[in-house]
This record gives sequence, C-alpha cells and structure tokens, in this order.
Amino acid sequence: MTGGEFDPSVWRNFLKKPKRGVPEGLWLRCPSCQATVFRKEVEKRLGVCPECDYHWYVSARERIRQLLDEGTFEEWDADLEPADPLGFVDRRPYTERLREEQERTGLKDAAIVGTGMIRARRVAFGVTDSAFIMGSMGSVVGEKLTRTIERATEQNLPLIFVSGSGGGARMHEGALSLMQMAKVTAALARFHEAGGLYISVLTNPTMGGVAASFAALGDVIFAEPKALIGFAGPRTIKATIRIELPKGFQTSEFLLEHGFIDRIVRRQDLKSEIARAIDYCGK
Repeated sequence: MTGGEFDPSVWRNFLKKPKRGVPEGLWLRCPSCQATVFRKEVEKRLGVCPECDYHWYVSARERIRQLLDEGTFEEWDADLEPADPLGFVDRRPYTERLREEQERTGLKDAAIVGTGMIRARRVAFGVTDSAFIMGSMGSVVGEKLTRTIERATEQNLPLIFVSGSGGGARMHEGALSLMQMAKVTAALARFHEAGGLYISVLTNPTMGGVAASFAALGDVIFAEPKALIGFAGPRTIKATIRIELPKGFQTSEFLLEHGFIDRIVRRQDLKSEIARAIDYCGK
C-alpha cells in the first residue's frame, strides 16, 4: 500500500485467516426453561440453572464434594464389585454391560459410601448415582448401604443417604437384587432402635425399589426442587389405571403438599440444612 492506495493483497490475506468461533462447551441449554446459560455460572451454582432454578444431574463424586467438608471423606468398601450369579444376558451379557458402565462412569457400582464431616459434624454418608445403570439397586449397592448403616449404629453417627436412582431393583441379579430392599430396611430398623438419626435426601430421579425402601424411611426427608419421586413411572401408572393423574404428580412439590417429605431444599442450601437438622436433633 503506497500513497494512500488500497492494496488488494492485504484484504485477501485478511479473508484467509480462520474465523474464531465460540469454544465448544462454553454454553448450556437448560432442559426446563430452554435458556442458553453460561456453563461456568451453572457450575458456580452447583449445577443449578440461574434462570429457572432447574437442578441438573451431578455425579456421586460431585455430591460428595458439594456436601462434605473438603478433604474429610474416607470411602468405605471401595473394593466391592458386582458379580453375575445368573449369567444374565439380554441385548448383551451383564458382565459386558458392567464393564462398559465402570469404564464410562469411573464407578465400580451405583453407590459410594463412607464417612466425612458436614460443617465439622462427623457423619456416615452414602450416595447413589443414576449414571450407573440408572442407579439401580443390586447386591453391591445393598451391601454397601447396609454396612454403612451398621457402622453408623456402632459409631453412633448421624446417617445421610442421597438417593439418585431411577432404576429400582436391578433385574440382572434377580432375587439377589430384590432382597436388598429388605436387608437395608432391616438395618435401618436396628439403627432406629439404637436411637440413630437418619436424614434421607431425594434427588431427581428417586424411583422403584429405592423409593419403596430406604429413601422413604428417613427421620427427616429432604428433596431437591422438581425431583421425580415415586415407585412406578407416571406413564406406567397412567397406562395401567387409565385415569388422568394430578398435575405435578410424583414431583417434590406434590409430595411435600401431601406430607410425604419434610422440606424442599435447594442444592446451594442443602449442606447447611443437613447440619442444622443434625444439631436440632441433638446428634
């Protein structure tokens, strides 16, 4: 470019430069309000939409980070892995399905248990994760929860279970899966007789055998907003009894109105509410 004249080569070089796009994963679309929201803002709010308060799924490990004081969690029974007593095969063998789920989620099964501190209060803690075969309740899940309840009884610890299970009993293990409901419930009965405090936290979804057993037996039952909670799914019930279900059926809000749960607690407030409940109950 000379004497103020325009040089076409400069413009051609400018056009050849690659355009800078928006980095992938920077934004999320909320499944509830359909708003496009900044991912970092959602993470800052612990997985909650800043526009409509929709609570996203979070993993079991993330639940532990959110609820327990940093560096205090000690995992129990981390070496327990599911077996295949029936040699079960549907679209593919159960052993193959387990291996794929373990590689995908980094979990050995659908529950993590242990002990840790919540606002400096020692607790026994367990969480189920819907990412692993929908958080269904197999023999390992039942065994882990039962052992946790028994340790809480022996050590006189408050017991906290966070339920995120949409799969009920795990059909791949047959009766060995179904019996876990009774086993965990019996352990909770002994814990109750010993004067223990059990706080159950229901998240989206809490369904099937989990909802029909330990999730519904808390001395105090909290639930996250708009969580799906029940035994059979709404579509299954409607198809079976052939009547129109009430609006909001099987949501946290519906269950609170009908006395099934004690309080709906937003995720940001859950840690403080659990600590307050422990103090109130003298534990």
